[in-house]
Amino acid sequence: MWALRRASASYRVRFCLRESQICSVQSESSAVCLDGRASSILEFSKSYNSVACKKFYHSGQSHHDIGFGGLHCFSSQAGVEESGKEEDDLDDCLSELDTPKIAEEDQESRLDDEVLTSDSEISDDDEVDVDGIKETTSEDLDLLHIVRESRSRKRRSDELFKAIMTASGLSIDSALDKFVKDGKDINSSEIATAMLRLRQRRMFGRALQLSEWLEKTKTVEFDEREYASRVDLVIKVRGITRGENYISSIPESFRGEIVYRTLLANCVTLNNGKKAEEVFNKMRDLEFSLTAFSYNQMLLLYTRTDKKKIADVLLLMEKENVKPTLFTYRLLIDTKGQSNDMNGMEQIVDTMKSEGMEPDMMTLSTMARHYIKGGLKDKALKVLKQMEGDDLKDNRRACAFLLPLYASLGEADEVKRIWEVCESNPWRIECMSAIEAWGRLKNIDEAERVFEKMLQTWKKLSSKQYTSLLKVYAHNKMLTKGKELVKKMGENGCSIGPYTWDALVKLYVDSGEVEKADSILQKATEKKQLKPMMSSYMYILEQYASRGDIHNTEKIFHRMRLAGYTSRIRPFQALAQAYINSKTPAYGMRERLKADNLFPNKPLAAQLAQIDAFKKTAVSDLLD
Repeated sequence: MWALRRASASYRVRFCLRESQICSVQSESSAVCLDGRASSILEFSKSYNSVACKKFYHSGQSHHDIGFGGLHCFSSQAGVEESGKEEDDLDDCLSELDTPKIAEEDQESRLDDEVLTSDSEISDDDEVDVDGIKETTSEDLDLLHIVRESRSRKRRSDELFKAIMTASGLSIDSALDKFVKDGKDINSSEIATAMLRLRQRRMFGRALQLSEWLEKTKTVEFDEREYASRVDLVIKVRGITRGENYISSIPESFRGEIVYRTLLANCVTLNNGKKAEEVFNKMRDLEFSLTAFSYNQMLLLYTRTDKKKIADVLLLMEKENVKPTLFTYRLLIDTKGQSNDMNGMEQIVDTMKSEGMEPDMMTLSTMARHYIKGGLKDKALKVLKQMEGDDLKDNRRACAFLLPLYASLGEADEVKRIWEVCESNPWRIECMSAIEAWGRLKNIDEAERVFEKMLQTWKKLSSKQYTSLLKVYAHNKMLTKGKELVKKMGENGCSIGPYTWDALVKLYVDSGEVEKADSILQKATEKKQLKPMMSSYMYILEQYASRGDIHNTEKIFHRMRLAGYTSRIRPFQALAQAYINSKTPAYGMRERLKADNLFPNKPLAAQLAQIDAFKKTAVSDLLD
């Protein structure tokens, strides 16, 4: 048992229930104790006002179960003179990188299982509010088991994936038909591997075609999980409305909680609070037995859009006897850390331990990151030592986490010590972490040495591994070296995607070449028709805004909306800043926010007051 309430007598909340179950709860002045213990998870939300509601509703303020063994995850010295020829060469290189190549990937290690979803051209579609936080469901673990099993076989089950990747034209149906005609078997392992890799590479269109072909040819007997996979892909390729329409076509017996929570998770990923609340309430109206996954999605949404509602979700979880998961606690810990409330963060950890859950490596690294950001070096070091354990050699999985964290503290000797544990037989993820760490310490030579070791150890590197060094060059404004590295990626047949674009855009922006960064992102998006990361747009948007360049700021703002980055405060803040810097009044800004179901936070409200075209002044009052 666990209690979600402990608040002062003045703290009043209401559960958000269905119409037939509306009730309000007045909290007692003392802690509520269950099973003789006081649980204080709601201490986390004492600083937020709870909102009374009939159901979860959108106040104006503002992954999934994937079938076929899919994944769920939620959704960083400029060169002096560059000739025009070098710029043209780089453009040619980007063009060469347009066609994805299949890289042979080694079987890594135990840590590979943990980073399976991220070791590719994939990223969260968001400014990372919950940095590094992912939620894996039991269904996802089923897929990971299938993929790991296939990896242990002598012949890796990736022939189907290769056939899809080499298919020419917009449709892959003929390639799949030929695959079968050639007598090749399509089993669950082949399908799981193909789906996983297509999703990792954000090739959702091809993944959707594969799903449709499997159903059309009756290669797979669809159950709820397969239908949920289709819902997820339809939404990613065609939007939420088409996803909802598809759900209505699913046989009723398969239209269950997994399908709807897939829709819910996509709404949260898109920060569509109004639709997410609508879906959540519908799931409750349909009387599904909601798991912690669905509640966690609402928590994730409200950490981004309306922290006042977090208490409502926690209280409802208590009312419905839904126990918090490790992800729930990690999310609350991260939210407290973002608010710089270290005492609150530690209280959540204590509550977590009292419920029999120990912080895992990801949770500890989240705590350490917030201690570092808050300037609490001693507490950060204590957590890092806890992560290391008694023997780092027996706890190798910690190294990838520790390297950049020690670097953030400026502890070069500790970075060197950790890297020495890995250096003789490194894992790729450790190399990438080491490159990041040395980059943070501005030791470019060491970062390059680690990268060279990667080149010597593995015959072919993925674009993400190249990008780890590219980000170092970007952070240190080394434009010339960055260009050379991108050209090397082209020569080695690497695919380039949103993750690499992000580093490349940052490289040019930080080197003062904003227009070039803008051009690269536009060309890359048009050629590959993939969705860039939000941060890529924000680098450019904020630079144009700082110049007071309203035209280009509005242009990037519009492109972000076309890419699906709507209902977010941060782009509006940058847009408002552009008007402030240009000393130009903005008309209709509040209406634009309202159209996105957004309510300005305090910083944005202050900006809007400065650019209000109809604001009153002492002089205007006299004239009126």
